[in-house]
Amino acid sequence: MAGRNGRTVRDLRRANRTAVLQRLYFDGPLSRFELGPATGLSSGSVSNVVADLVADGLVEEAGSVDSDGGRPRTLLRVAPASGHMIGVDVGETRVRVELFDLTLTELARAERPLAPQRHDVDVVVGHVRDGIAEVLATAGLPPERLLGAGIGVPGIVEHTADRGAVVHGQTVGWDAVPLEALLRAGSPLPDTVPFLIDNGAKTLGQAEMWFGAGRGARNAVVVLFGSGVGASLVTPEAEQGRAVEWGHLTVRVRGRRCRCGALGCLEAYAGAESLLARWREEGGRVPEGTDEETALTAMLAAAYPADGAAADPVALAVLEETAEYLGAGLSDLINLFQPERILIGGWAGLQLGARFLPAVRRHAVSYALRHPARKVTVELGRLGPDAVTVGAAILPLADFFARGGRRPEPAPEYPVPAWRTALEDRAPH
Repeated sequence: MAGRNGRTVRDLRRANRTAVLQRLYFDGPLSRFELGPATGLSSGSVSNVVADLVADGLVEEAGSVDSDGGRPRTLLRVAPASGHMIGVDVGETRVRVELFDLTLTELARAERPLAPQRHDVDVVVGHVRDGIAEVLATAGLPPERLLGAGIGVPGIVEHTADRGAVVHGQTVGWDAVPLEALLRAGSPLPDTVPFLIDNGAKTLGQAEMWFGAGRGARNAVVVLFGSGVGASLVTPEAEQGRAVEWGHLTVRVRGRRCRCGALGCLEAYAGAESLLARWREEGGRVPEGTDEETALTAMLAAAYPADGAAADPVALAVLEETAEYLGAGLSDLINLFQPERILIGGWAGLQLGARFLPAVRRHAVSYALRHPARKVTVELGRLGPDAVTVGAAILPLADFFARGGRRPEPAPEYPVPAWRTALEDRAPH
């Protein structure tokens, strides 16, 4: 039966379960007495919801605390083993897969390298499938115990009714790739376990806002600085974050060609791939036969030697110029969105870290309008290189909360394009 506002009794129960689960998850352990004001529910409603969640195995007792003159109050928490999620980071140099319990404690991980500038769809799909099978086998967890598999990818993600999540990743050569359908075809997961796919910068932002340097901020921009650059905008209107293709703002007319094909993009100057290319073009001694992370470490050591040796002037000049481009790019975000915080993550951003940040911050403030610049802080993310996988795992966790702790319905069947049906032959049986 629906009320005047169109909400049914079932909707109300789901909302109450969601409220209690979220408060216990973020602020627990809490007593039933504390859950009332924390959720806005009556004591009777709290008791009913808690009893329901305990019966479902989602909430458990976690000790007790003394009350003012009365009996000790029992504390409650979300049961860590009551659900599990997988987070996948389809990055620039590897596919990383991690298995978490409900409290986002890592239980197992698997990594598959990607050849430089090679994101063949069938290879990536195979790596994701194999990684999922590996972490489940390592942890001895039956696939049906999963709440879902969240996947962070490069590019724009379009959620369609007939094909599921479709990825437009121009910089990696993905043109309308029906990734959800490809993963579902021959998947090792039952159809009750959803694949939830979103932009990698957005999943990074979600992780930092829930558990990292963004906690407590009403609006923030989280920047992913890796081979390329991307960003996620979090506001009260877009609490789950909104990916913005910040790396493809034009910062120089008729400038360097970006890997997206356009001229003068920020990514053509500020991404690690372009940073190393510019060092090489200027005569820098870029280590041969190494991956980007190792080469960037060598560049940083050359520019800022720890043993008192003379700095490599070419490496130092390229890094300083890159800091200015990044700062100028951040000033656009400051002027457009006026965030409270800008957080820099991604493997390259974390690697350059404290050496890079003061210059980036100085240039961002100098290029931005004074009023919004005075209100913003620019700092590093706190979750390290696993932030994208953590954020990807949050996708099924947030969906689980939204359902009031109920497991999802079986996933719809999406047709797989004929040119990709060969993938089914590679799926594990």
